[in-house]
Amino acid sequence: MQLGRLGHLLLSLGAFALLLGAAGCSKTMYGAVKFESNPAGAEVINLRDDANLGITPVVVTWESSDGQPEYVTVQVRKNGYLEDITSFWVNTRHESREAAQTQAQPIFVDLKPRRQP
Repeated sequence: MQLGRLGHLLLSLGAFALLLGAAGCSKTMYGAVKFESNPAGAEVINLRDDANLGITPVVVTWESSDGQPEYVTVQVRKNGYLEDITSFWVNTRHESREAAQTQAQPIFVDLKPRRQP
């Protein structure tokens, strides 16, 4: 069977499309969380790697190359108050960092004062 120019072109385009699919052209997706606390000014620590995520109120952005949600556990702490640990899922469904930050999911922590001895 003999292929003409059009046949070769179609075969080449098909092979190129397969290569692109196999290369896993993944797109970076974003998700964000807005941490707030009462009182404000509490430190937010990611317990996975002990990274300081900021001081409340703070918006933190996560990135994902596969668009899968990420399970996150943080500790919120402030001098004079009991620490609080909370876990949640971050959905990385936004195509830009800005879109994720504008629609950040809220996490609110009400810190309890430490009892004085």
